Amino acid sequence: MYDYQVLSQLTDKEERKINEFLESYAEFAYFQSPAFLHVCQATKNVLPFYIIAICHGDIVGVLLFYRQIIMNVAVLNVVTSRGVIAGGPVAKDNNKEIINGLLAKHKEVNVKTLYSQVRNLHDTLAYKEAFQRNNFTYEEHLNFIIDLRKTEDVLWKKIYSKRRNEIRRALNEGCTIHLETSLDSLKSAYAILKEVYQRARLPLPGFEHFSALHEQTSETAGLRLFTAKWEGKIIGCMLCLAHNGTLYDYYAGAYSKFYNKYPNDLLPWEIMKWAKNNGFTQFDFGGAGKPDVHYGVREYKKKFGGQLVNYGRYERIELPVLYTVASVGFRLIRALGNVSFTVN
Repeated sequence: MYDYQVLSQLTDKEERKINEFLESYAEFAYFQSPAFLHVCQATKNVLPFYIIAICHGDIVGVLLFYRQIIMNVAVLNVVTSRGVIAGGPVAKDNNKEIINGLLAKHKEVNVKTLYSQVRNLHDTLAYKEAFQRNNFTYEEHLNFIIDLRKTEDVLWKKIYSKRRNEIRRALNEGCTIHLETSLDSLKSAYAILKEVYQRARLPLPGFEHFSALHEQTSETAGLRLFTAKWEGKIIGCMLCLAHNGTLYDYYAGAYSKFYNKYPNDLLPWEIMKWAKNNGFTQFDFGGAGKPDVHYGVREYKKKFGGQLVNYGRYERIELPVLYTVASVGFRLIRALGNVSFTVN
């Protein structure tokens, strides 16, 4: 009944049909869009693919996934890759048969990866069985969602009092938030992200990933870059993705030497206000870790008063032995103070 096609390139007609299909879904589907396919194609060491479900000539399901190559892990020189599915799959009427078919085709074509991970951006429990049938294991993973349909006064009162004080201090220090559109501002923001992620010894895509997001941005969807400025200098940033009423926190950070100006406190609040005033209905604050594992980022986000949700993730280990070796190596690298781990 359903035909499943694997595509690494799209014709204009195919791209238009996929966009038309995705526009009818309320869930945050930007990571399943042709625009994000183009971003992945422009990103070093990332190879994206579409799996398209077709019925009687119409698209009824899509699954965009990408293989991300992790290279030269410091002295270990581990070369491998992982498969990532973000915000998908997407199927007409959440049809379980279509979802199962998309995942089965993914299992067939996604070879030579260390593991595959599905990063849920909404509740998928209704078709959890389809993931299990394709050997995915469900893991709890938290997130914070802020309902922007509430009044600004209600949103403010939901923020913890200490955080509200720090927002006031940021304003008193002269810190201001700006929506930016220039490539130069993006370069300044990326310099901040590099410092933050190198300090945390976490992977960060190359600048080409963010410049591609900038290029693919439209009036209705794509990158929204916010900067925190003090005395005319960009000291912090938050890169958000906009789609279908949702503003999603994608990457953020600030220079550590300017923490006393509280840019990381002011940014989310001013961005929430901007999003509310520009027609967005929710602010997705991004991942908050596993519920049984301490995570400082979760404590930070919690104080902005959002709703804690548990959409979870699905994961399938493709190469168990190498996965174990790589996991130990990654923990070792992060433990070494003078060694960094990067994804270019």
